[in-house]
Amino acid sequence: MLIDFRFKALDPIRSNVNWILRPLEYVMMAPRNAFEALSDYFTTRATLDQENQIMKVRQAELSLLANQSEFLMVENQNLRELMALQKQVPFKTLPVEILFNPPNPISQRIVINRGSNDGLKLGNPIANDAGILGQVVRLYERSAEVSLLEDRDFAVPVQVARNGLRAAVFGTGRGNPLELRYLPVASDLEVGDILLTSGIDGVYPPGFAVAVISKIERNIDKNSSNVFCVPVAAVNRYRQALALLYDPQFDAKAPTLNKSANGAPLTNTPGRRQTRSRGMQ
Repeated sequence: MLIDFRFKALDPIRSNVNWILRPLEYVMMAPRNAFEALSDYFTTRATLDQENQIMKVRQAELSLLANQSEFLMVENQNLRELMALQKQVPFKTLPVEILFNPPNPISQRIVINRGSNDGLKLGNPIANDAGILGQVVRLYERSAEVSLLEDRDFAVPVQVARNGLRAAVFGTGRGNPLELRYLPVASDLEVGDILLTSGIDGVYPPGFAVAVISKIERNIDKNSSNVFCVPVAAVNRYRQALALLYDPQFDAKAPTLNKSANGAPLTNTPGRRQTRSRGMQ
């Protein structure tokens, strides 16, 4: 041992023995190395699966936040348009929110969050920035039921914006087009004509958009026309609307419209403006 320590005499022998035993060492260490590699693989795989699941949850949360943000932007734009409409009309209005649709497959109605305690009355029209939605037909203290334009036999006196022709538009049921009834064949009507509230009933303020004529079927033999219309105010798009607290005895001035059914500007000219005499009031 002293000679080996002093003169390194056994180093060649030790090197040869190490060279001979090295393959055996590799063979003996192979199971341990394989076990460690396999353990690392499954640990890494489990970690990646967990991180992947966390990323999927985070992606779903971000997608939900993006959808909510878009919904809030649309709702905010709708509220801005309603506020602009409030400034245009010369009578009082009441902001309302649509709560739900009653489970009635026959009628087309909605329930709003305003009632008699808020100053709402039976017959008050409900509208949004596009036009008329319907009318209050049932009143409670803190809520009210509104019959929509599509409700069967629901009628609104209207006037054609293009030529001032007066008529009445009727609802025909859920999902069906509105109808203009009791018109002769010679009536000056065209597809695309905008129908505005005439105001002669003393319920609806004049000048609000109601519907657009979509189809005309003329029956010369019976001297009658089947005129079909589509509402301009889509009730299924927004939850906010305005209750029009209109009183014809005090609010005789027609509103100034800034939109047509297709979004184009629409103004009331003197020849088309709906003006009622004192006898009609």
